[in-house]
Amino acid sequence: MFNSNKERQMEIEMVTIDELVPDDHLLRKIDRYIDFSFIPEKVRSYYSEDNGRPSLDPLVLFKMMFVGYFY
Repeated sequence: MFNSNKERQMEIEMVTIDELVPDDHLLRKIDRYIDFSFIPEKVRSYYSEDNGRPSLDPLVLFKMMFVGYFY
């Protein structure tokens, strides 16, 4: 009775984000069609390169707010 569960606990299932998000999902379309490469240059003057803790990537912060707007 307990041996069958022990065998099952030793199994690993590998899953990637690409397998979980459908090809026609809104976020994939946003990533495909919108070029966000202008963001780092626009906000560069607001970030210090040599003082304080390193910040989060401004591109990531912008994308989080952008996606939050849709959801």
